[in-house]
Amino acid sequence: MKQHLQHPVFKKLGQLADELDTEIYVIGGFVRDIFLERSSKDIDILVIGNGITFAEKAGTKLKTQVAVFKNFGTAMLRHRDLEIEFVGARKESYRADSRKPLVEDGTLQDDQKRRDFTINAMALSLNGKTFGELLDPFKGIEDLESKLIRTPLNPNETFSDDPLRMMRAVRFASQLGFKIDQIAIEAINKNAERIKIVSKERITDELNKIILSPKPSVGFNYLFDTGLLKLVFPQMVDLYGVEYINGRGHKDNFYHTLEVLDNIAEITGDLWLRWSAILHDIAKPATRRFEPGHGWTFHGHEDKGARMVPKIFAQLKLPLNEKMKFVQKLVQLHLRPIVLAQEIVTDSAVRRLLFDAGDDIESLMLLCHADVTTKNDYKKKKYRQNFELVKQKLKDVEERDKIRNWQPPVTGEDIMETFGIPAGREVGMIKNQIREAILEGEIKNSREEAFHFMIKKAKEIGLKPIVNFK
Repeated sequence: MKQHLQHPVFKKLGQLADELDTEIYVIGGFVRDIFLERSSKDIDILVIGNGITFAEKAGTKLKTQVAVFKNFGTAMLRHRDLEIEFVGARKESYRADSRKPLVEDGTLQDDQKRRDFTINAMALSLNGKTFGELLDPFKGIEDLESKLIRTPLNPNETFSDDPLRMMRAVRFASQLGFKIDQIAIEAINKNAERIKIVSKERITDELNKIILSPKPSVGFNYLFDTGLLKLVFPQMVDLYGVEYINGRGHKDNFYHTLEVLDNIAEITGDLWLRWSAILHDIAKPATRRFEPGHGWTFHGHEDKGARMVPKIFAQLKLPLNEKMKFVQKLVQLHLRPIVLAQEIVTDSAVRRLLFDAGDDIESLMLLCHADVTTKNDYKKKKYRQNFELVKQKLKDVEERDKIRNWQPPVTGEDIMETFGIPAGREVGMIKNQIREAILEGEIKNSREEAFHFMIKKAKEIGLKPIVNFK
């Protein structure tokens, strides 16, 4: 294992440990990633003793500043391209009603026992005599080879003590494409309710990592099957199931959503575009209706879904800023390109879509492409061919009419100045008529044509210009 500890910092820390007669180990993710053949710049150093004291001495030796987090008993420093965190070996016990453990100093074995999973409990010695020696008491290497997420101790104890580890188990399974040990799955089912004592921010941090994994449906299926999803994101569980009336059913919108999410994950790592995929049909349960002679409908689910987005973001402690507005916009507009792809595309419809989507038009088209999940290969091919036509039409109209992020060539101030009127209903009415005329293609997107059109429409309601066109 010595070949994986070539960075000079490992030797320096090991020499310091020997000088201080202290045992230190690299532990956790860095060791795991060696066997996964993944590079890592984050290093966790386990100190048998006081981790903060050792970190401060390491900072002096490496001539770098040390950040101390006394509440957590940890310290961190940066050295060249590495971020190194130090912690003293601990053993922990928990009260049933709290996530705050009673912490005592412990041995290497104590610390490895309290780790979340066997694949994260492996340690490499940095001391001179045993430099590079691997300590793997819970067969983490075997679990890596078997692609298995398993806890070092009884998973009921592990998950009850730290309920966030249930989300972490799902996250690692989704990120790595591993399976969760069956005994661990049963323990998650049993302890799922304890997730309620974990802060929303920490839960959502894990949820976002699942969403950003290569195939997010792996994680969401585990969350659903173990009951965790119902507790952390109930609106998504509401999508599950198929209702039948007169022998006619609709598609299962939960599994459809997962398929759309996986589709979008194949082409973009954008977290917020992935959230748009998750929420694009979120209002279908609330808008589901059966119409005799027609079948199941979900009229207005895009409007209601867009109105649900801020509440869901607030519930999950997601940012209520432009990220939320982006997701909201895509949920609101996600049917528009699909409708265009099914019909003869008019310039007017394309202009309106460009106007409403603005700079997010490419993201919207990616979402809509991912939303085609029909099992009928002919239909899928036809829809996607039509999407290509819509994309070309969007490009052509935008090049010609410059509608994206369009501001009307005649402003409200222009109207008030031209006719000598205050802000009011007439100004808004004329502005809307100009906008509609440009979007419908009645006039070009130019100041001159818009101004003449304004004069014409103002005359119809008895307004006369008091200044000339500028």
